[in-house]
Amino acid sequence: MKRMKYIQNLLGLAALILVMFACSPEMDDSVDIGQAPTEDQLDFTVTSGGTDFKFVLKNTSSVTGIASWDLGNGSKSTEASPTVTYALPGEYTITLTLVTRGGTATKSKKVVQTKTDYSIFTDPKFVLLSGGSNAAAGKTWVLDSLVTGHIGVGPAGSVGLEWWAAAPLAKQNVKVLYDDEINFKVNGFAATLTNHGQSYVKGFVKTSTGYSNPRELDSDFIVDYTPTAGTWFIEEKDGKSYLTLSGSTPMFPCFDVGATNGSYEILKIEENVLELVTIDRVEGNAWHYQLIPKGYVKPKVKFDVSVEPTANTNEYAVKLTNVVIPSGLAISKVKVDFGDGTVKESADYNAAQANTYMRKSPYNLTVTVTTSNETLTSSKTIDIAANHPSYVPFLLDMMVTYNDFSEVSLAPVSGQDCSVTFVDNPSKIYPNKSSKVAYYSKTNNEWANANMQLAPGYRFDLKSQHIFRIMVYGKAGDKILMKLENTDRGGNAWQTGTADLIYTIKKDNTWEVAEYNFAGVSAGWDWTGDQYTTDITTSPQFNTGFYNVLRIMCNPGEKLGTHQFYFDDLSGPHVEGLKSALIK
Repeated sequence: MKRMKYIQNLLGLAALILVMFACSPEMDDSVDIGQAPTEDQLDFTVTSGGTDFKFVLKNTSSVTGIASWDLGNGSKSTEASPTVTYALPGEYTITLTLVTRGGTATKSKKVVQTKTDYSIFTDPKFVLLSGGSNAAAGKTWVLDSLVTGHIGVGPAGSVGLEWWAAAPLAKQNVKVLYDDEINFKVNGFAATLTNHGQSYVKGFVKTSTGYSNPRELDSDFIVDYTPTAGTWFIEEKDGKSYLTLSGSTPMFPCFDVGATNGSYEILKIEENVLELVTIDRVEGNAWHYQLIPKGYVKPKVKFDVSVEPTANTNEYAVKLTNVVIPSGLAISKVKVDFGDGTVKESADYNAAQANTYMRKSPYNLTVTVTTSNETLTSSKTIDIAANHPSYVPFLLDMMVTYNDFSEVSLAPVSGQDCSVTFVDNPSKIYPNKSSKVAYYSKTNNEWANANMQLAPGYRFDLKSQHIFRIMVYGKAGDKILMKLENTDRGGNAWQTGTADLIYTIKKDNTWEVAEYNFAGVSAGWDWTGDQYTTDITTSPQFNTGFYNVLRIMCNPGEKLGTHQFYFDDLSGPHVEGLKSALIK
């Protein structure tokens, strides 16, 4: 309530100042907003918190302001009446800072602690973090870089994973992030950061004390930084445990976000897991960290994947075999992506999961196993040799629009070594009044292409319709190439490619219809032996159930310069596949 009243008073004062300047332009520029507080106006009490080691602080100043505290043990607080723990003998200096409308003042008092809270030396959290009194060298922790969420961010009040949870090795190109390590000793509660001279920090803390020479990398900054020794302690507050790190320079081992008061809430602490969340001091977001002991090798669940045909046509059953689950681990979920759009999952890792394939094609099957400490994947290929007896091709005699970049999208169009973006139509007049179109741009890359790949199990049918069209808009004389390929050969897909068909743009900045007739077009390479034809539209090997990729290039073979054009309404022969899948 005091803070709200203080803000209201400031707003009222601001309004008064505006009126004064508006009505009396000849008044003196200086405005008296009150005297700065003096130290003798500040005071606070230190009373017992119920044990020999806990103390309650209370602001009893004779002036009103916003209080903040340096608790003398490395911790800071902005609470009105914080509770502080002094577990070891010593003289602790408590400093109250009070901010008022007129300025700032501080007042300090000393608390002498003569007793030792020996329970902290056997407290499980202290022992798990530092190794306890028997670990003379302490215990060293590093980021658990192989687990999802080893770094994360979310809104204040969350565990810091809602907006972003880093995938395993998500920052592997930032080597200075993953080589940081921090050591905790119970002797003197010493905390020591080893960062090899560099750290990785958020942009808003890159100029913090001790950081220099910031270099941007992967959205944030590498800085030169030599850490100094610090201290640590674990405090209990409102039923939660907090790890406090104190030092003359930042102490946290990775991705420093300027933790508020140097305090990290402990979400989990076990022999081999330390999970923390903190609030950054600038943006107020929750940041999540998960660490493991240096040198610790996690036990892994092991398994094989069995993929076997059942007694039913084109049906395959998938299950885990030879499963080994180390003590303390468990499998919570098995998910199978059958590669044809069907995904099934089960909490029973012994259960078989089956799927019926309707369309002949090779399918990439992926099994994802979620365990208590990581996520494991395994992939296999299933080659379906024939269509299912109940499969009925969705036949169309007319041309099909694959993508108009506004409403229709049978398959996405992406760029390889070039950019393909969706933009406003540069000329919304006949023959193209579309709102959105595609924009292709390449620089210094002769074979950069826009490409459309059909979903697994789908292929172009060239038997009766073999004309493709797109609308193009660009520079007169630019050459726009189209060709077809089959991805079944992976990196050797080029062996299946058609001969090049090229349309030359006729007029500058005018929508034109580019037509590509594949009748009489050859494909493959005769020297490969097994895949070659002089006419893809008449060869049963090529005219149906074969091509699934369409590529578009601007000025192919041009190695230098930037080449760009707009295109729209990509259309062509019907796509053979399941009717239900095409229209959903």
